[in-house]
Amino acid sequence: MSKRRRGGTSRHRRYGTGRVRPEGTGHRPAVITASGNRDPGRIGKVLLVLMWAGICLVPIPLWVPAIQLAAGAVGTPGTLTVEVCEPVGRNRYDCEGTFVPGGGRPVPVSAPPDLEAGDTVPAQLTPEGDRAAMAGPRGVFGALTLPFFCVGGIGFLPYVVLYWSSGATRRHLRAAAFTGWVLTTVALMGITIGLIAIYSV
Repeated sequence: MSKRRRGGTSRHRRYGTGRVRPEGTGHRPAVITASGNRDPGRIGKVLLVLMWAGICLVPIPLWVPAIQLAAGAVGTPGTLTVEVCEPVGRNRYDCEGTFVPGGGRPVPVSAPPDLEAGDTVPAQLTPEGDRAAMAGPRGVFGALTLPFFCVGGIGFLPYVVLYWSSGATRRHLRAAAFTGWVLTTVALMGITIGLIAIYSV
């Protein structure tokens, strides 16, 4: 009897504790906690913030010449008539037309790819004289489409920065979230108006 008891105890010691682990014992919870930690770290956070800010902010100054051209700050005002648009890729077109400055001679130019053959719009000729862009309010709103997109993209960056900051309070986070929603809403409105201005010719 004593031998069978010892054998049963040995088998239980060998197999039973390996198959059944009471909840809260063993090393499994520690492994789950370690694998669930996805904090990018201080360097990773800095890199993410810099890339996010760069993607959203760098295109804005690069787009300033297009806005100045549409607003009439540079170039020559006149009228553009699109003559032909040829497809050069998926949803991409190469348009050519004739630009007529006020009281001047017609000039063959490249036209915006958003227009269609036969469209006649107020336009502004670039200082180089080889390209014309839509002018007036419709041209300005169309040129502002990308900057509005960038503003919407960066709207919640302050919230993320504060969320990662140890000194941020709930009040700061609520203010940053509210600002993010405001910027996103303004950006969506600007993008919508710009697209309507571009494609309502």
